[in-house]
Amino acid sequence: MIAMGAVMAAVAGVCLLAVVSGCSSKSGSEQGVEDLTCYVDPMIGTDFTGNTYPGAQVPFGMVQLSPDNGLPGWDRISGYFYPDSTIAGFSHTHLSGTGAGDLYDVSFMPVRMPLIVGEGPLGVHSRFSHKKEEATAGYYRVHLDDYDIDVELTATDRCGIQRYTFPKGESAVILNLAKAMNWDCTIDSHIEVVDSVTVAGYRFSDGWARNQKVYFATRFSKPFQSVAFENVEIQNDHGDRGVGRVATFGYDTDEGERLVVVTALSPTGLDGALANLKAEGASDDFEGYHEAARERWNDELRKVMVDVSNVTDVREADARKRVFYTAMYHSMLAPTIYCDANGDYPGPDGKVHKADGWTNYSTFSLWDTYRASHPLFTILDPDRAADMAKSLTEFGLQLGRLPVWNMWGSETDMMIGYHSAPVIVDAILKGLGGKIDAEKALDLCVATARKGDYRQLDDYMRMGYVPTGKDGWSMSKTLEYAFDDYCIAQLALKLGKQDIYEEFMTRAANYTNTFNPATGFFEPRDSKGGFEVGFVPEAYVEDICESNAWQYLFSVQHDLTGLMKLMGGKVHFEAKLDSMFTYVNPDIELPIFSTGMLGQYAHGNEPGHHAAYLYNLTDNRWKGADKLYEIMTKLYTENPDGICGNDDCGQMSAWYVFSSLGFYPVNPVGGEYELGIPMFREASVAVGGGRMFVVKAPELSENKRYVKSVKLNGKPLDRTFITHEEIMAGGGLEFEMATLADVK
Repeated sequence: MIAMGAVMAAVAGVCLLAVVSGCSSKSGSEQGVEDLTCYVDPMIGTDFTGNTYPGAQVPFGMVQLSPDNGLPGWDRISGYFYPDSTIAGFSHTHLSGTGAGDLYDVSFMPVRMPLIVGEGPLGVHSRFSHKKEEATAGYYRVHLDDYDIDVELTATDRCGIQRYTFPKGESAVILNLAKAMNWDCTIDSHIEVVDSVTVAGYRFSDGWARNQKVYFATRFSKPFQSVAFENVEIQNDHGDRGVGRVATFGYDTDEGERLVVVTALSPTGLDGALANLKAEGASDDFEGYHEAARERWNDELRKVMVDVSNVTDVREADARKRVFYTAMYHSMLAPTIYCDANGDYPGPDGKVHKADGWTNYSTFSLWDTYRASHPLFTILDPDRAADMAKSLTEFGLQLGRLPVWNMWGSETDMMIGYHSAPVIVDAILKGLGGKIDAEKALDLCVATARKGDYRQLDDYMRMGYVPTGKDGWSMSKTLEYAFDDYCIAQLALKLGKQDIYEEFMTRAANYTNTFNPATGFFEPRDSKGGFEVGFVPEAYVEDICESNAWQYLFSVQHDLTGLMKLMGGKVHFEAKLDSMFTYVNPDIELPIFSTGMLGQYAHGNEPGHHAAYLYNLTDNRWKGADKLYEIMTKLYTENPDGICGNDDCGQMSAWYVFSSLGFYPVNPVGGEYELGIPMFREASVAVGGGRMFVVKAPELSENKRYVKSVKLNGKPLDRTFITHEEIMAGGGLEFEMATLADVK
C-alpha cells in the first residue's frame, strides 16, 4: 500500500550528535472538588531557555510521551521548542528542562499519503499551529495540518497512550527507531510482530546516557492491514555504526476513524515490556487513561490549596494560580520511575535487581535538585522521597560510588560534587530512611569522598582545596565538596561515628581555603597556593562551574556564620549581597546559562538560588523581600517563556513552590526553612496523617508585602526560620504584612 522507498529516504540520516493550556470544565471525580489540572499549563517553559516539553506524563512516570519538532539544537533539548512549526514524531522519553539532549526513544508518527518529507534530520513531518494544540497535566492534543490528523496523548507510569483521528484515505503509522536528535544516536534496534495488533522490540542507543536500552511492547486497537520494515544504516560523528529499524503499519481509513496505540516501556527486556503492557495498558479506552492521569495529577496538586484573593485583578489572580500549579507540576516530572511493574530494574553493574517493597527511580539532576526539589518531596511526598534516597543508595552500592547524575541505569557523571549525599542524608535525618541501611549509606558516602582518583579528590584531601590546571571547575568543586562533606558529617554524628564526624567537619571548612581576603571572593587557586593576579569576579572562567565568582560567593549553605566572618561581619556581608543584586559589568558577555539576571545574581542557574534569603542574617530583611517579590513576579510568568532558565528537572519550579509559600531550605540538610514572603493570602499544605500546615497572610497586598512579624501556632516567632518538624506536625504560620515604611 505504502510507497516504502519514500518513507525510507525520509528517515535515513536522522542521527546527529552535537498557548494557553487546555482547561477542562470537569470538577473532578469528587463532587465540588476543584480540578486543579485546569491551572497547569505545560507550555510554560517551552520557549526561551526553559527546555521543558508539553507532552503527557503522570507524576514521576517512566513515560514522557511528547511531540518532537524533528530538528536538533540547544533550544530543542526537550524535543520541542515553542517557536517551531513542525512535528516529526511523538517519542516516549524526554528530559525536562535540562541542558543535555538525549532520550527521544520509540518515536511514532501517524501520516496520510502523500508524505511530507524534509531534508536532513527533519524527515517525515507535518506543520502544526498552536491554535490547534492543547496541553494540560497528563494530556496533550495537536492537529497535524499536512495530514489532517488529530493526535491525542496520555500516559500511565510505564505506558504511553496515543489516539489518532484520521481522515478518509491511505494512512499509516510509522514507528521509527532510527530517529534521534542532539547527543542521542541509535546503536541497535529491533521490531517484531507478536500478533495482528501487537509488536515488540527495543532501541539501544548511546549518548549522554551510555549504552541505554529501552524495550517496548505496542498494541494497536485495530489490526494493521499491512506492515513493511526497513533497516537504516547509521554512522555518528564519532564513527560509531548502528542500525535503526523502521516499521510502517498501513491502514485504509474512513473519515473520523480512530486508532488507539498503547506502548509500554521496560528497562529489562521484551518480557518486561509485555508484562508492563498487560499490567497498565490492557485496555484501549483512551478516555479512561486520560481520566486516571488527570486524577493522579489532582491527587498531587491538591496537596497544596492556595487562596489568591489578595490579587484584585481577576486575570492576574488566575495567572498567579497557573504559575503556581504549573510549577508544582514541573517539580514532579523527575526523578522518574525506573523499574518494571514487578520491581525489576537493571543496575549500573549490568545485573537485574528487584525493588521489593519500594519503587526504584532514575533521572537525578542532583547538582540542581538537591537544593529545593528533594526537600520539597520530603514535605509533599515523604514516601516517594524515601524511595528516591533508597534508589540513590542502591545505585551507589552497585556502582561502587555515589551517583552524580544518573538516568536509565547509566551514570553520566555530569556536573560536580557528590550531591546524592545530601539527598540520602536529608531523608535519614528526617526519619525517612527506614528502607535504607544507614550504616551502609554512610560507608558509601565516606568511600566516595575518600576516592582519591576521582575528580581531584586526592588534591582536595591533601591540599584542602582543588587546584587549577587539571580538569576545570576547580573552585566550584572545592565549595561543592565542602557542603557534601558537611552532609556526611551530619550522618556520622547521627550514627555516633565521632571520628568520621570530626574528619568531615574539618573537610567541610575547606571552602575557606579558596577565599581571597584581598578581594573578598572565592577564587581559583593554583597548586602553589597562589591566586590569579587581576581576577575579575564577573568573568566566566573554566575554574568556576557555569557561573562566576559573584554567583558562587554565597555557596556556603552549611556555614553562613563562618562565611559572614570571612567577609568581615554583618555590615560587609549585607553590602556584598547588595552589590551582587545590583552591579553590572557591561564588558562581560553573558553565557547561555546566565539568565534571569538581577545584577550579578543569575536566577536561571542554581548556585545562587538561596541568596535572597540571606538578608535574613542582616538588619534589613526587607531587602530580601524586595528581591524575592521581583523574582517571583517578573521571572516566573504564565507565558511559554515563563521560566527564566533551564528548569533542570524541576529545581527552578521547586524554588517557586517553596518561595511562594513563604519559606525555603537554604541549607537543604539543616532541617530548617528560612522565612521569606508568601504570595498567597492563605495556603494549606497537606503533610500526611490528615494534618495540614496552613500559611496565612491576611493583610497581604501589592503594597503590604513586607513581613512585620510572624506567629507559629498563635505564638510570636522570634527567629527567621521554621523547622521541618514544625511543618510536618501541622498547625499554622501567620505573617503580619506591612508596607515598606512600617518595616524599615
